[in-house]
Amino acid sequence: MNQESNQVRALSLANLIETACEHYRDSTAFICGAETLTYRDVEEKSRALACWFQHNTPLKPGDRIAIQLPNILEFPIAAFAALRAGLILVNTNPLYTQREMLHQFRDSGVKAIVIFSPLSKKLAEIINDTDIGVVVQSHGGDIPNIPTQRTTIQKDMASIISLTKGMTLKPTEVRPEDICMLQYTGGTTGLAKGACLTNRSVIFNTLQTADRLADNADPGNELYVCPLPLYHIYAFAVNLILFFSQGNTNILIPNPRDLDAFVEQIKPHRFTGFAGINTLFVGLCNHEGFKQLDFSELKLTLSGGTALVESARLAWKEVTGCSITEGYGMSETSPVISLNHPGEEHYGTVGPPLKGTQLEIWDINNRKLPDGHVGEIVVKGDLVMKGYWNNPEETKQAITSDGYFKTGDMGRILEDGCIEIVDRLKDMVIVSGFNVYPSEVEHVLCSHGDVLEAAVIGVPDDNTGESVRAYITATPELDVDELKAYCRENLTPYKVPKEIVTVTELPKTAVGKILRKDLREIAEKIAP
Repeated sequence: MNQESNQVRALSLANLIETACEHYRDSTAFICGAETLTYRDVEEKSRALACWFQHNTPLKPGDRIAIQLPNILEFPIAAFAALRAGLILVNTNPLYTQREMLHQFRDSGVKAIVIFSPLSKKLAEIINDTDIGVVVQSHGGDIPNIPTQRTTIQKDMASIISLTKGMTLKPTEVRPEDICMLQYTGGTTGLAKGACLTNRSVIFNTLQTADRLADNADPGNELYVCPLPLYHIYAFAVNLILFFSQGNTNILIPNPRDLDAFVEQIKPHRFTGFAGINTLFVGLCNHEGFKQLDFSELKLTLSGGTALVESARLAWKEVTGCSITEGYGMSETSPVISLNHPGEEHYGTVGPPLKGTQLEIWDINNRKLPDGHVGEIVVKGDLVMKGYWNNPEETKQAITSDGYFKTGDMGRILEDGCIEIVDRLKDMVIVSGFNVYPSEVEHVLCSHGDVLEAAVIGVPDDNTGESVRAYITATPELDVDELKAYCRENLTPYKVPKEIVTVTELPKTAVGKILRKDLREIAEKIAP
């Protein structure tokens, strides 16, 4: 890693973005369908929106702003504008229900939102219970006014940009240790928490990852496919920050579930890189149209978010001719912890730690274990978050006094220095690369009048890696179909239990704590 590079000297993500826009101004930054943005476009449009935030709203540096957009060209404009105005980003899943939106907006204290206009009806139902006073709507059709009980500033992004072009952007005093984004993640002890990522942590991890990929990258000349959502830390850090900062082009895919449309979008391009997850690799390799694409320039495929299975790895290599490079990371680590060297196939491992990251394996007493022994993976370095937003107790549990972040994942260090993930201490379920936290699903289930108790576990699923299975005790009046509909009203689709099993009793400890571990062991015996 070149510590003397311009990127290292950048004090903030805003500086990093502005430097890339200046250096690569005539290059294409983003492609979405038939539309494109050059680096010059990104600079001008994000500056215009940032100026509006500064001059036409009460927002001030350090205020939180939610970005709730799919992978469309407005996403980088909004995110970069917020950073350039000194605001703290709060990435929000467009699929969130009103309940999930409300928790995140209240917890983070967001004062503004840039939202995909078709989602405005959901926002209208909860906005009066939040501190949101500035609403920017984006993309498509009429922009509806959201009725509120107090005065709010409401505009559409296109009109803002057209009216504020040429305005002067006021410089903001931003330090490397300042929080630049809250990336919400979950835990087994409660609702989702905001990981406080700083300018230093994100920039440092960007440089670490760039160093690992250096032999497979030609800055300014790469064309990457970006099917994963930019609100997720994986695509945000890799595509929106790293690949953009190097002057490359990202092809944004708004809906990767529509494989026919996906293939049509990338068909005209001879892309050089692809960042995906296991289930997406499987789906594409079984799509006849995808098999017919030109892969002659594809030299880098990244995998993360969930474990890569051998069948997906082999199928991708057979179809595209490109091996998959698997890595490991978390929202709390900005996010990449370890990554295989491209071209070196160490299937079953997530590669060695990135340069500058201290990684150890600890036993239950927080003592370092020798290589080859299984224990909890802990990491230390500038990539680690500052803590959880307004949650000192959870922060204290996650980060030790000497700076080690406890990942909650079990693993071992192999002889070659690569990391093998063995299991998860935390009970999270990973569905198509997205984290599902059992306690949240259980909370929704138990809020239904006919459910007495609930326990949620993950079970293997050929299509999504894992799926959510719920075990419940209930009253005789329970209608399972009605309960599933209730879940769909209150949970993002990937969190909704695929199976709900009614049992007479759940396994518990002597003090009444439900034993999910025991449920997993007996799952096959009481499966539907």
